[in-house]
Amino acid sequence: MTKMAARASGGGAAGWRLLLLLAAAPAPVAAGGMLYPRETPSRERKELGGLWSFRADFSASRDAGFMQRWYRQPLRQTGPVIDMPVPASFNDITQDPSLENYIGWVWYEKEVLLPLRWLQDDLNTRVVLRFGSAHYYSIVWVNGVQVVEHEGGHLPFEADISSIIQGSPGVPCRITVALNNTLTPHTLPPGSIQYMNDKTRYPKNYFVQNIRFDFFNYAGIHRPVVLYTTPSVYIDDITVTTTSSESVAMVQYQVSVVGSTLYSLSLSLHDQEGKVVATGDGPAGELKVLNPNLWWPYLMHENPGYRYFLEVKMQAQANGALLEDVYTLPVGIRTVHVTSTQFLINGRPFYFHGVNKHEDADIRGKGLDWPLVVKDFNLLRWLGANSFRTSHYPYAEEIMDLCDAYGIVVIDECPGVGIKMSESFGNKSLQHHLVVMEELIRRDKNRPSVVMWSVANEPASELPPAAYYFKTVIAHTKALDPSRPVTFVTDANYALDRGAPYVDVICVNSYFSWYHDPGHLEVIPLQLTTQFENWYKTYQKPIIQSEYGADSVPGLHSDPPLMFSEEYQKAMLREYHSVFDKKRKEYVIGELIWNFADFMTNQGTTRVLGNKKGIFTRQRQPKSAAFVLRERYWKIANESSCLPPIIKSHTLFLK
Repeated sequence: MTKMAARASGGGAAGWRLLLLLAAAPAPVAAGGMLYPRETPSRERKELGGLWSFRADFSASRDAGFMQRWYRQPLRQTGPVIDMPVPASFNDITQDPSLENYIGWVWYEKEVLLPLRWLQDDLNTRVVLRFGSAHYYSIVWVNGVQVVEHEGGHLPFEADISSIIQGSPGVPCRITVALNNTLTPHTLPPGSIQYMNDKTRYPKNYFVQNIRFDFFNYAGIHRPVVLYTTPSVYIDDITVTTTSSESVAMVQYQVSVVGSTLYSLSLSLHDQEGKVVATGDGPAGELKVLNPNLWWPYLMHENPGYRYFLEVKMQAQANGALLEDVYTLPVGIRTVHVTSTQFLINGRPFYFHGVNKHEDADIRGKGLDWPLVVKDFNLLRWLGANSFRTSHYPYAEEIMDLCDAYGIVVIDECPGVGIKMSESFGNKSLQHHLVVMEELIRRDKNRPSVVMWSVANEPASELPPAAYYFKTVIAHTKALDPSRPVTFVTDANYALDRGAPYVDVICVNSYFSWYHDPGHLEVIPLQLTTQFENWYKTYQKPIIQSEYGADSVPGLHSDPPLMFSEEYQKAMLREYHSVFDKKRKEYVIGELIWNFADFMTNQGTTRVLGNKKGIFTRQRQPKSAAFVLRERYWKIANESSCLPPIIKSHTLFLK
């Protein structure tokens, strides 16, 4: 699914080349951990969501904000500003079409009054500014002082701002963000700027942002912005892995502390009732849990998503004071193993019956929205879906928390979508891709719901440089996390794919009777069966049908089924399902429909207000296909050989 992108007008070529160089320059990678900011007895958190001041830089070269140093003064003093909600994409908030398709630098600002207690102790309190994500390239100033740069639109970044804010009680703290959504051949996802120089057809300095992926390139501060505190000596990172047998589980841990080498650590593992089930001390060790409650996927156990809570306490002497830091990490005890024909969770075969999603909704774009998140999880469980892929980028940490809690299994995908150009396989792109995987694993390594990493979606993996590229990315990912399998999602021919030899699970996308032989449902059984047999014969690895589907316009009906009708979407699903039912007895281990809900794309002759392959509308109302899939998923869950009779009756009750 590759489409050309949104248009924007204005911008001088010389200025744009400078901005592209800046946007493509590697930002420094944050050292250490990236623990989610939780309130504890030693840590406070202040949410900065709400209305921010906003200004897009419409200057010819998009560099007025830097030339005039907008970060040196309140943004309102630089020119006209508007209110912009955070978190949200900026594209759909106003009635201004030039902002809908804007490419370049936009500026955000928020003034915040900080609690006096954060400012009084200038030696022992650390104040951190954290962004859940901002798309795509961010530069952040506090009171006119640059504190952090970050490249990438879907992962968190933060900065210690203690030294900047101390000594100014009662004075608002001014946070300024410059954000550039330009995509280049070396960003992730990649893109390119094309200048339209035919003056008989285009205005002066006209350009387009080309992309090779089929979803709208929403931009803005998409996830929560928070200030949080820690002591000056603090718990920086925690890494947990687990092993288990029927009666005993082992929780291996590593804890890193920053700020002093003289400290003590104590750990206690609590069950969901608060009972301590194991204790330990020191920066590394192993906790023994007798008769553990394992983390099971939804519909695989009567108590899915069971989590323990690892409380880590640190004590240290600093500046003549005794400091204590406390952090509590949710922990799920589970194992993952892949054979040539099966995917095993806790030693039992697991079949992915789930969806692909997008972070996408009316008005808010890709901004985190709690009512929408909760609605989506209710729909997933109603559907009987036990899994999804974070197509095609890491989702918000708040969404991942609910996956852990509800037992929804996740294939965690990085933003490696649209890697089609040969220049996107070079060393510059590769180095950035490795950094992105480091940031993703650093963020999600402790999540029991994450059972596999995906390093790309539909790359041009038939190109010669793809072999070294994916061999390197996958090896790096496995070195960072040996506990999980690694894949990427392919739409290449099985005989030409140069990255497939390095994955643990084959994930393949195909749209028979849609993009291939459109309108001919009768070709699906033969073509899909041939697809599976060719892939398995070549690689002897389990296979997930990671995408399949058809567009349907809600309320459009046709009998016999015709393309874009709800009947055609249902008929296509049933043709695919008949083949899945045969092959899942052999080596097919999953099916993920494309897509959970309709979503916005760039404008084009094949897209009518977005992609309509959802089984739900963009407003989360079911199409006819949703009921087909619901019936199927509950049937699979109840027929599963790994469910004892008591669990089968429980799933029927859940229906």
